[in-house]
Amino acid sequence: MTPDRLFACGTIVLSLLKRSPRAHIGLAMLLLSLFMSGQTVAQSSTAWNEFRGPTQQGISTSVKLPTEWGPETNITWRKELPGIGWSSPVTTEDRIYLTTAVPQDEGRKADQSLRTVCLDANSGDVVWNVEVFQQSGETAPKIHSKNSHASATPIVEGAFVYVHFGHMGTACLRKQDGAIVWSTQEHAYKPTHGNGGSPVLFGDKLIFSIDGNDKQAVIALDKETGQVAWRTPRNVPGLPKYFAFCTPLLIEVNGQTQLISQGSGAVMSLDPRNGQEIWRVTYGDGYSVVPRPIFANGLIYVCTGYDRSTLIAMRPDGHGDVTETHVEFILDRNVPYNPSPVVVDDDVYMISDNGILSCVDGITGDVRWKHRIGGNFSASLLTANGLIYMLDESGKATVVRHADQYEEVAQNDLAERALASFGIHNDAILLRTEKALYRIENK
Repeated sequence: MTPDRLFACGTIVLSLLKRSPRAHIGLAMLLLSLFMSGQTVAQSSTAWNEFRGPTQQGISTSVKLPTEWGPETNITWRKELPGIGWSSPVTTEDRIYLTTAVPQDEGRKADQSLRTVCLDANSGDVVWNVEVFQQSGETAPKIHSKNSHASATPIVEGAFVYVHFGHMGTACLRKQDGAIVWSTQEHAYKPTHGNGGSPVLFGDKLIFSIDGNDKQAVIALDKETGQVAWRTPRNVPGLPKYFAFCTPLLIEVNGQTQLISQGSGAVMSLDPRNGQEIWRVTYGDGYSVVPRPIFANGLIYVCTGYDRSTLIAMRPDGHGDVTETHVEFILDRNVPYNPSPVVVDDDVYMISDNGILSCVDGITGDVRWKHRIGGNFSASLLTANGLIYMLDESGKATVVRHADQYEEVAQNDLAERALASFGIHNDAILLRTEKALYRIENK
């Protein structure tokens, strides 16, 4: 374990012992052992380098994130962004990366310049702004009103930033200046409502899902060349609708790395080295799956999408179809369609799209408590220092404490439309709205 990761782990353990009556010595030691054994595959780094951060699950080790902000409070800078994009900001060192789609005229079917933007994390100044692809307005499929042509979040590793525009293509850029190393548009499909799922990195492979009406598969590219390393079809027959927008999750179980990938009708575990299927759980006709899976308490938690979302908890140690043998519990009330949940201690926190926050015992599935916050939610949850951060679509953020009952810490309203999830840079929150990116930190 690296020193920074050990320090972060120790900080979390100490905060648990001080804060929560349920966070006793045994739980703290269990958490420490999970950190040391690497149960979730991620970079041991303070960089927020991909969708939902280095743990892939919306967990920040910062103990100094702000809880209060507004137009005149704790805003270090606000930077107007070109175009429209709902990718979440990612960071490494002192740079921020995001994607956007800039219309080339004012027509309803305007051509789009699909771009990657790099900003200085401390000043908000644009370092570089590079066009990666062009999209014709005449041939572009219609997107959902809550989507954009640039909704997949970049991922950064080493000297490179990898960007994904769904059916429009994937590319590797040089982090220093945005120079395109390789790009490919060979994996087109027919999307419904546009693109959404983000890529993940494993070893020498960049992995993402394609879940359109015509094709459903998981694809791994050689991250140095963009060439196909493997491709695994989903093979879920007989569904009325096939489109989905989910981002894969990497975990480690009994010494084996698994890629957890959701689509319509099923969640699959694949060997990320070669794409071979390890196990799957089916869930009927569920489609348009958006929330990223989470892994805690030895269980995978997935939300099953439309038309009625359920939360399914399952053990990830099986082989073949384990629907009848490895599902631990199913919840069917107040489960999100869009926001990814988060785990604190052994509790799963999830916010429904219509603003009902639930705290669920992650082992038994019992609902500890629920509270109606109100509003509409799409952004994924964030946790840090025993707090849960939620951002609604109007730009209002609610911060609550991890506790045995609902305990609100603050509400903060920027009054700008917001669908992207939080990013983190050191002890600052990066919050993207429809028009701008904010750096928010304690003054």
